[in-house]
Amino acid sequence: MNVLKVIIYFSIFKYPLKKEEIFAFSSKQHIEDVEKELQSLLEKKIIYKLGDFYSDKNDSSLVERRLKGNKMALEVMPKALKSAKLIAAFPFVESVAISGALSKMYFDEEGDVDFFIITKPNHLWLSRTLLVLYKKVFLLNSKKYFCVNYFVGSSHLKIQEQNKFTATELVTLLPIYGKSIFSDFIKTNQWAFDFYPNKTIDFSFIKEARSKPIWSKSIELIFGNTLGERFDKSLKALTIKKWKSKFKHLDKDVFEIAMKSTNDVSKHHPQDFQSQVIVRLNKQYDDKNKAYNLNLSKENA
Repeated sequence: MNVLKVIIYFSIFKYPLKKEEIFAFSSKQHIEDVEKELQSLLEKKIIYKLGDFYSDKNDSSLVERRLKGNKMALEVMPKALKSAKLIAAFPFVESVAISGALSKMYFDEEGDVDFFIITKPNHLWLSRTLLVLYKKVFLLNSKKYFCVNYFVGSSHLKIQEQNKFTATELVTLLPIYGKSIFSDFIKTNQWAFDFYPNKTIDFSFIKEARSKPIWSKSIELIFGNTLGERFDKSLKALTIKKWKSKFKHLDKDVFEIAMKSTNDVSKHHPQDFQSQVIVRLNKQYDDKNKAYNLNLSKENA
């Protein structure tokens, strides 16, 4: 039932899939195997075919929503690439990738352009602070096309939370700048392809990191030392203090995952979307198991 699991996962996001996309996110060795399972699921009315798309909901409006979102993604992409170019120019940034919905070529009116950023070691929080200050001052705190919510340092590239959600987000990243360091990131996180052995990273947008502008080089020169490292730790401490005050409604365990803050990682996901998705996914599995006498195994958080 691997094919059904793929369909259910994306149905949480109201996103019906084409046959080729289902194969890419499945563990089937051949697309013919996907076709056989799809046909069986259709005959049992566990899923539905809506034109070229498959869904566990018999709702053609989902296809219309997806196609509209795909069109908007193409329209938004030039702005996202412009933002990525700007982010790559900031001090201590080594690689920039588009993440979130846009990395899956979907965008809507409520969406943001999310970025996954790799920084030089021991300067993550300084880099992050400069980017956030830019957003607050020059973008009037708008994150519509400039949502910098996930940073990792290049000396610790391995993602610790290894589940279906993080694997999906990882294998759908669209790297824009810093090909060599992003390639190292992918090599370090091959566990994600245990979930998705047929998926490949889309490198069609990638460029090597460009030479930094003078202002950025100057900041790197001034803070690229032990003084900068101490300053980085101070910025981390200040940010964590602010977040604990602002998000004190979050349980400690939730905070440590959704707002993970170490010398080498900074996540700003106060909605804890990761946990929400896994909970909803397992609920969908339970519902399908009961309705169709299946045995879909649950995902780990």
